[in-house]
Amino acid sequence: MPVITSSLSNDQQNKLLSLLGNVRLHLLYKASIHGYTAAAFHSRCDTQGPTVIVAYNSAGFVFGAYTSKDYTQSNEEVIDKEAFLYSISARRYKPLKVSGITGKCAFTDVDSGPDYGALVFLYEDEPAVDSNPGTSFNFKDTDMHGDDLQLTEFEVYRVEDLGDLLTKPWRNIQWTNTKKQQLMEAILNYEPSVKMVHQARVLLVGPVGAGKSSFFNSINSAFRGNMTSQAIAGTAESSVTTEFRTYTIKAKKGGGAVPLILCDTMGLEDNLDAGLDIKDLVSIYNGHIKDRYQFSLSGPLLSDAPGYKKNVTLSDKIHCVVYVVETCKASILSQKMRDKFVAIRKKANQLGIPQILLMTKVDDACPLVGEDLKNVYRSVYIQKMVIESLGIPLNCVLPVKNYSQELEVEQNTDILLLTAVEQMLNYADNFLENQVVEDQGGVCGDPEINSSMISALMNSDSE
Repeated sequence: MPVITSSLSNDQQNKLLSLLGNVRLHLLYKASIHGYTAAAFHSRCDTQGPTVIVAYNSAGFVFGAYTSKDYTQSNEEVIDKEAFLYSISARRYKPLKVSGITGKCAFTDVDSGPDYGALVFLYEDEPAVDSNPGTSFNFKDTDMHGDDLQLTEFEVYRVEDLGDLLTKPWRNIQWTNTKKQQLMEAILNYEPSVKMVHQARVLLVGPVGAGKSSFFNSINSAFRGNMTSQAIAGTAESSVTTEFRTYTIKAKKGGGAVPLILCDTMGLEDNLDAGLDIKDLVSIYNGHIKDRYQFSLSGPLLSDAPGYKKNVTLSDKIHCVVYVVETCKASILSQKMRDKFVAIRKKANQLGIPQILLMTKVDDACPLVGEDLKNVYRSVYIQKMVIESLGIPLNCVLPVKNYSQELEVEQNTDILLLTAVEQMLNYADNFLENQVVEDQGGVCGDPEINSSMISALMNSDSE
């Protein structure tokens, strides 16, 4: 599956945004990838809220339609006073905006291509537009599309309102060097509440490209004081990480280890036969999978297979699970991905493992945060994404920014990252305090009982 990217140039996007206000565009549908058919359009664009159509032709015009209403294939005429048609062309300095004719519907909600009367897109399931000026909207053909009705590309974006900045932040953060140093000192001085455990063990789980490996690199960079790239990170359709990896963080070059082990896994994928297997995940939870285990697509690691660690202690187990999700995608995860998260959360809950949600790329998700990271807890958009995220309690949701293009560490980025680590250690302690440790120097609990419980968990349904 190819990576889907926008065909809008920066200039075209800026002109389009000038018509839409303080919003973010999320690409839902691209005809050259998904097909120039009404069925393909509706499968990806129905019930998505406000959307904007972007059509391209060989004459150099970018034109389309905005509506604040849903497409639902209701076969009814839809009234939308906010709807408009537009056209962007190098011939004009400013984009053309055409409001609807008073008393006329904005579009007819049919199962064919989007029908705005004056412009009917994907006409007869072809890369074409039918143009009828004066029907709902009035314009000149030459101004709207240059009389070129054949499309070279057709896209639809969801229009996400970023809102304004809140008067007061919904979470108080001290953006000072003193706070950064306090966080680093608290983390470095952390001691697990169980003596036999020397480092908190935290597992990172999330979709492909969410930023799990980048999060480790960013934490390592914060403590080293310079950019690091120990964990392999990148952008791809399938997981860059194919092994189970455990990473120890060093405080400065040649310094001692931070009392935290971050465990990285394969990314989650929609398809059942791709990405991290949930049964492998349960083995990781219980400490049975060794560092550098190569995940197999043929099936999970079995208890009698080479490489399966049978005898485990509390130090080997996962003490906190951290879900990593890209902020702007948190509310639009596919149902298959949501079902996987439900199954994963169920397993973690059965084992009593506390869970945190990291929402990454906050600077990309909201331009106001991109301009100033200190706006992260004042951004209306970020707050909305946090509230809509996966049903996890708000005090367990932490927005962060990973280092991606920077060459030097930055104070505010470090503060968000270190705040997240501090919470992970607090939650790991909650897990450890709940464990019944019969032998501080040996196995946690009765090994036979633990083995039967683990086997039951691995074989249970994940509904």
